[in-house]
Amino acid sequence: MKNLRVAVLRGGPSEEYEVSMKTGAAVLGVLQNLSIPHNDIVINRRGEWLLHGIERAPADALFATDVVFIALHGQYGEDGTVQRLLDRLGVPYVGSRAYPSALAMNKVLTKEILRDHKIKLPAHLRVTKAGTDVRRVVGTIEELFGPEYIVKPVAGGSSVDTHHAASSSELAAILNDIFTRRDEVLVEEFIRGREATVGVVEGLRGETLYSLPVVEIVPPPSHSFFASDVKYDGRTEEICPGRFSRDEKEALTTAAQLAHQALGLSHYSRSDFIVSDNGIYFLETNTLPGLTQTSLFPQMLSAVGHSFDDFILHLMRTAIKK
Repeated sequence: MKNLRVAVLRGGPSEEYEVSMKTGAAVLGVLQNLSIPHNDIVINRRGEWLLHGIERAPADALFATDVVFIALHGQYGEDGTVQRLLDRLGVPYVGSRAYPSALAMNKVLTKEILRDHKIKLPAHLRVTKAGTDVRRVVGTIEELFGPEYIVKPVAGGSSVDTHHAASSSELAAILNDIFTRRDEVLVEEFIRGREATVGVVEGLRGETLYSLPVVEIVPPPSHSFFASDVKYDGRTEEICPGRFSRDEKEALTTAAQLAHQALGLSHYSRSDFIVSDNGIYFLETNTLPGLTQTSLFPQMLSAVGHSFDDFILHLMRTAIKK
């Protein structure tokens, strides 16, 4: 690896810019510690590529690059956009290909694909801003499922603009507010239970698809779910391995592997679930999980005694092989 030049892409024009900068910094720290030649490419909020603080065309910024580590999150980084660009340039990169990335980023399409794979899903409905009578659509949703709801962007991460509605009146207020910023949302049945997440890595420790320990996520009492404002401030308890039964852990692991394969993902992913009295419900899959000091993926690696440095090297080797 020391003979290869790595480019780390971080930042990006999404709501997860700050988290991406920290993920990228963690990866850059590994490359620096291992004396691997690298370039730190920051994509600013306007989508401009900056190398050493100077704007460059992507092809110029990636000149002589052997592999790209995509440390982006959210739109542009996880929706297939940057992947299509890298494919056109012929540069290998860490993470899933363009089409699977786009599928996994779209929560509605993800559910449509997994519906046929015996994975339990919350009842849900996609709602668009255009031509929608909020009062009428709330009445329809109330008839279909409830009485509590989760409203989230169709494509987005880090629980940004995700809200819990405890009643149909709250749902109407949330929809009216969110449609001032977004054109479409996903309304899900609120499943009361314990939140869990499972990471999988291709080829780790000789396994085709290696599953990391299940993490149990316990938000503070003030929050009914793992909301964006408690993801990175230390108020959420993250228990690894989680306090689930053996059967629950096996079912969570199987579902995470199945989601990774059914969506056609590559290299690594992390899937989120709710473990309720009525079973295990799939929520979403992250194709480029956060790798910050407080992120869940590094905690999983630490729990099985796998160093973060070796994990980063493994991902880059896997990308080059493919």
